[in-house]
Amino acid sequence: MPTQTSTIFSLQAPKDISLNEIDAELNQIWQSYGITGEDGGLPSATRATTFTLVVYEPEETQYLLAALGFYNGPIDGIFGPQMAAALREVQKKNGLPETGTATPETLTVLREEFAKVQRGGEHPAAGLNSGSPRIADEIALRNPCRIIALFPIAGEDEGVKAQVSAYCPIQKQSSRTLICCEYITLSGTAAALERIGGMIPALLIGGLPKFLWWKATPDPNNSLFKRLAAICNNVIVDSCNFNEPESDLLRLEELVEAGVPLADLNWRRLASWQELTAEAYDSPNRRAALKEVDRVTIDYEKGNPAQALLFLGWLASRLNWQSVSYEKESGDYDITRIHFISQDQRQVEAELAGVPVADVGDIVGDLIALRLSSTNPEADCGTVICSETGGCMRMETHGGAQSAGLFQQVTSLSEQKAEALLSQQVQRWGRESLFEESLGVTASIFKLETN
Repeated sequence: MPTQTSTIFSLQAPKDISLNEIDAELNQIWQSYGITGEDGGLPSATRATTFTLVVYEPEETQYLLAALGFYNGPIDGIFGPQMAAALREVQKKNGLPETGTATPETLTVLREEFAKVQRGGEHPAAGLNSGSPRIADEIALRNPCRIIALFPIAGEDEGVKAQVSAYCPIQKQSSRTLICCEYITLSGTAAALERIGGMIPALLIGGLPKFLWWKATPDPNNSLFKRLAAICNNVIVDSCNFNEPESDLLRLEELVEAGVPLADLNWRRLASWQELTAEAYDSPNRRAALKEVDRVTIDYEKGNPAQALLFLGWLASRLNWQSVSYEKESGDYDITRIHFISQDQRQVEAELAGVPVADVGDIVGDLIALRLSSTNPEADCGTVICSETGGCMRMETHGGAQSAGLFQQVTSLSEQKAEALLSQQVQRWGRESLFEESLGVTASIFKLETN
């Protein structure tokens, strides 16, 4: 469904204030605001009383270093030896003083390099601090609310800087009352943000749902994360951005086991693949043949196997397969082979292939195609599903013992971006058993010793 066109009106541009003035400043914004419309009317602007969304952004320096291949550690906002070494490498490469710190000159180089990689896109720190923020555009259009943005920064600990602002979506068919988003932006070092963690609960709107969108690597031991997760109805992550997908998915499993109500936006991207897979075995004869499936091949865009792993976890959880071994092989294709045992003690083999693609999309690791088949040539269970853009050529040329009996195609999903999926996620909250079961199976694979 296409996004409805709208204009975002800046009711209050970002304004620097002290931490103890936040509530008073927000209240003042809404006391007597009006906006002159084309017809000379004066529609009133009121604050949204829907929910509170806390957004924890990745630390910019760390994120840029990871995106450009200089840093392979967790995106946790902590300045450690790996970050210092990565910064020195960037500085040496660009003829800058090798301080191992995030100097302004180093950040400028990183932002420029990242912009080139993203074909001129904005750098990750643009976020809510820009005049027409992308997140504000997306969320204000779909779900006006209160947003509390936390921006960890590298460098000297100089406390926490606070800003407040307000934006309203204006649509042609809107009423004379504008429902507006309000923003509280808090920035400082990770340590400084942790120090003021105790005051954040007081900024959440009482009696309304509360969501935490943790855009960095989730860390069960991070005190700020633990504090916020304990008071929110949902903790939302996006595994397509995980820098170390296997260990980070294991962290998600730890959070589930600890009772955290977790949601992964990347899991939402698998919905069409799951639905088509289920539909492929709806007819009685194919449903009976489903137990014959013992070969699974999944192709995904090389770079992040999280989607492929979560889909395999879902499939294995539905068919009661028990993982027994896995092995990994890097090269032009990143190959992961996982072996399972079915309930009737049959051997099941799965192969995940990270396929290099010329034009990488916005979502790292999107599924390209999958194939379910059997070593039993008499079984009527062969199925191939592929994306419109990726096609099924590799699946057709590497079919194995059984040709596919059913081809299906996943149509392009225009609503796969995180902001669009987030607007759907905030309509529900609490724990999701299907995701948790699938993640549990996925985590059990990583706990096996690599062969």
